Amino acid sequence: MHVAESVLDPDLGDHVCLPFEDERERMAATRAFTVNGLRRRSLVLIVTHADSPERTRDWLAPLVPGFTEAFSAGQVEILASAETHFTDGAFDPARVYAGLAEAGDRARRRGRRGVYALVDASWGVGDGPGHAAFEAAANRLFGERWLAAVCQYDRRLFPRDDLERAASVHPIAPDQALLRFADTGSPRGLRVWGDIDLTNRPAFASLLERLEKEPGEVVIDASELDFIDAGSARLLTLTAMARPRGATVVVCRGPVARVLRLIRADEFLAVRRVDDV
Repeated sequence: MHVAESVLDPDLGDHVCLPFEDERERMAATRAFTVNGLRRRSLVLIVTHADSPERTRDWLAPLVPGFTEAFSAGQVEILASAETHFTDGAFDPARVYAGLAEAGDRARRRGRRGVYALVDASWGVGDGPGHAAFEAAANRLFGERWLAAVCQYDRRLFPRDDLERAASVHPIAPDQALLRFADTGSPRGLRVWGDIDLTNRPAFASLLERLEKEPGEVVIDASELDFIDAGSARLLTLTAMARPRGATVVVCRGPVARVLRLIRADEFLAVRRVDDV
């Protein structure tokens, strides 16, 4: 399963990397994303960097039916990255997380179905590894599935290596496997579906990392996972090895179970075939 135009109509819980070639492509993507967010009755949050909120509003309003009314009602918000990502000129991840949480609260108070966030990622030009590390850490925000985010990357500004690194830590990006996930509880764990391979393996690693210190049993529900390659499956083994022996459970179908058996992961984790559950 690979990503196509659906990246501009994401489900809540999706974290998408979307490179673009030029201003026309960026504007078209912004229009489509806004239309879809309004259709889904979400709070649409647009974070600008290369453009100002005022200019963005001016060119976007004529392109989106009902935009003026939605903006006046607070269903569309347009903010500069200086207001969302930086404190005294320094990048501030805590401010990003707090701002998104506050947007989620506003969406709930207004009866909206979550937050649709479109972010101009050019705020991070010049620090490829640091930017990618932030994007990977941000995956933890999406497990409760009240937030969808599309991060727009300008190919004219980002070196190719930085773009590839950024795409790989997003669970969803064009030309790579599509991975969706959700947090679970009782016992604590993670549900994953879609496909996992080399293209999105770093994103999968970021999801597993936070489970390593969870107390008690952790269940990774991969029963709807269509494919996992051996290298990505080894990440499950490493997670289990970082935890008490036998305290990590993977629920899966036959094909995934065979991959885990092939790499001898079942020596470190419990594999439950879905037809045995």
